[in-house]
Amino acid sequence: MPRETETEPEVVLVGGTTNRGRVVRLGDTVRRPQRASSAATHALLRHLDDVGFTGAPRFLGIDDQGREVLSFVPGTAITPPYPAWALTDAALVSVAHLLRDYHRAVSTFDATRHTWPHPPPAPFAGEIVSHNDVNLDNVVFRGHRAVALIDFDLAGPGSRIWDVASAARLWAPLRPDRHIDDVRHGRALERMRLFVDSYGLDQSDREALVRAVRLNHDWSYDIIGAALERGHEGFAEYWGRARHRVADTRTWYADNARRLHAAVSRR
Repeated sequence: MPRETETEPEVVLVGGTTNRGRVVRLGDTVRRPQRASSAATHALLRHLDDVGFTGAPRFLGIDDQGREVLSFVPGTAITPPYPAWALTDAALVSVAHLLRDYHRAVSTFDATRHTWPHPPPAPFAGEIVSHNDVNLDNVVFRGHRAVALIDFDLAGPGSRIWDVASAARLWAPLRPDRHIDDVRHGRALERMRLFVDSYGLDQSDREALVRAVRLNHDWSYDIIGAALERGHEGFAEYWGRARHRVADTRTWYADNARRLHAAVSRR
């Protein structure tokens, strides 16, 4: 583990909701609170390092405050206000390629010996350890290209299609146009198609993708709902901003199911 001095300052890192204000940079390391499933995440990060995957932080140990210590990944995580370059098709394609590379690296990891949080619903669980939260602020860019995934708190036995559904839902984004106020307005289905094509999803998974998107949306808000019941301040703030679009988005999925299927079907 890198040695820090008493005078070296801790810098709070921006982004995220679960651990807002509690994730800090100290030198070339990141310190984060541990969770019940931290041992599983540490084993996953060790595996990724062992197989030479550079698109994730390295697990370095536990500090004297009981926090997990990870390597700092240099670059830019996408937080509001979103920079224009992060919403381009080129950035979207690079996220798809990074996610595909992660899935290849994790495919040889044995998840059965570990305890994981919030399993995805069947039939989208148990294939590989998916990241499960490919949000904009969980992807690090360098030179306007996605180079690393961070925040593996929700990682667990899921599937490739579940991660693709999560990423497409958030990056396209898949929601009614009245809830998209940037350059992605009017392009949700086009960007969904671009992401799926860039990742290289096969036809059978494409046929199941729309269902995965719908279930991923509900799964994510179930996790948020559980946090709200525990009185989590960060999620209460998030819910205040997002609640107006949740029901609208569920209705939009139902009303546009055929268009969503057509957008990703092979031509």
